[in-house]
Amino acid sequence: MRETLLIEQSKQGRKAYCFPPLDLPKGFQQALPPLPESIRREQPARLPEVSELDVVRHFTRLSTMAHGVDNGMYPLGSCTMKYNPKLSEHIAKMDAFTKIHPLQDVSTTQGSLSIMFNLLEDLSSITGMKWGTLQPCAGAHGEYTGLKMVKSYYEKRGETGRTKILIPSSAHGTNPASAMVNGFAVVSIGSNEKGQVDLEDLEAKLDDSVAAVMMTNPNTLGIFEQNILLISKMVHAHGALMYYDGANMNAILGMATPGEMGFDVVHLNLHKTFATPHGGGGPGSGPVMVNNTLRPFLPKPDILLTDSGYVLDWDGEDSIGKVSMFWGNFLVLLRAYVYILRMGSEGLRSASAHAVLNANYVAKRLCDVCEIPYGEQCMHEFVISLEEYRQNNGVRAQDIAKALIDKGYHPPTMYFPSLVSEALMIEPTESESLETLDAFILAFRSILAQAKEDPEYVKGAPYTTPVGRLDEVKAIKEPNLRY
Repeated sequence: MRETLLIEQSKQGRKAYCFPPLDLPKGFQQALPPLPESIRREQPARLPEVSELDVVRHFTRLSTMAHGVDNGMYPLGSCTMKYNPKLSEHIAKMDAFTKIHPLQDVSTTQGSLSIMFNLLEDLSSITGMKWGTLQPCAGAHGEYTGLKMVKSYYEKRGETGRTKILIPSSAHGTNPASAMVNGFAVVSIGSNEKGQVDLEDLEAKLDDSVAAVMMTNPNTLGIFEQNILLISKMVHAHGALMYYDGANMNAILGMATPGEMGFDVVHLNLHKTFATPHGGGGPGSGPVMVNNTLRPFLPKPDILLTDSGYVLDWDGEDSIGKVSMFWGNFLVLLRAYVYILRMGSEGLRSASAHAVLNANYVAKRLCDVCEIPYGEQCMHEFVISLEEYRQNNGVRAQDIAKALIDKGYHPPTMYFPSLVSEALMIEPTESESLETLDAFILAFRSILAQAKEDPEYVKGAPYTTPVGRLDEVKAIKEPNLRY
């Protein structure tokens, strides 16, 4: 059932508010300069007239239409939509954190500076890096920052001919975009039959024009690069750097670090790996961590601990400068810090272990009804191909994903990575219980069975949403955002 707009519910004379008497001095309004004629309304604004109860019920009904991790499983592959602990939310709402201003004197924000300093220490340990910056406000912003440091590093060395970034075909879509924004040319590296980097193709493309190789490990197929140490050695032997996309860090916490793998720079997604809410255009956080090679190029200011307390250090001639207004999305940083403190090193390791276990459990329970192109064993996520259903029944991956909505689940990531035809990428995360996973598996299998028995029904899903199946191409090409 479609929710009517408040303007449609409007009844003349109804009010949801009662303003107090005007307390401005008499004559104040007359003293204000009149609005220019060009911006005056010819008629009063058409505003809804509704009761308080109308307003409350309207927005409550709207809230039930939004799917999130608090009301259902969210197996969106590559996005790590894990549960966000309410302890972090509670602390992030405290007045001590919400009523400070980034331009206050540092002597009055020592507590907040200590949190950011300690978070950088924790992230350095987790990634195997030496130090970093908390300024970037999203993962892609972190990629931009990291690659900007890479570019500055080579400019400082006079190696201006290093203009290429090598990126595996299994990479995230933001990787080539971030490289190009920084002025690099993008060269794709092929994948082998195991879904890992093709070493021969990599060797053929490595030369003194390559600045860095950007990789995600495990990659977007949910597969760990078994030759990562060899790859790092090959890249460094050609004078290039290794860039780690931290989108899939949720698979390796406490088990391995990018530093141990040979990476020089890492961006993280605190709003994913460390359980702070994200999605819908909300605030994110993409800290960048580096080894000593790139440390001089970190954005300023840095946070230092001195005998007199925490200070902001603006020195550093090699710094790429600020990349964010103020010091980053502080409340997202705070939520991540609380999560790390609450979990501890063993808790983080356990989270990754359970994420890997959950993904492998679901993959094993589905492998007899759909193809898993690169094998059943995975890390924290896996990719299935529904090509056989497209060929035999005319049902596509998108149809299966939409049908999951009717079962109460958010759809998995669709048609990514492009290595797999009719792909769905599933990431259950460590948050979900065995009972939830079993229910999801049962729902998924029932949809696949229905795709064979009644494909037209599946192709029309979803049926339980207010507007049904949307024409997504038309929505992009011809957006109609007005009532």
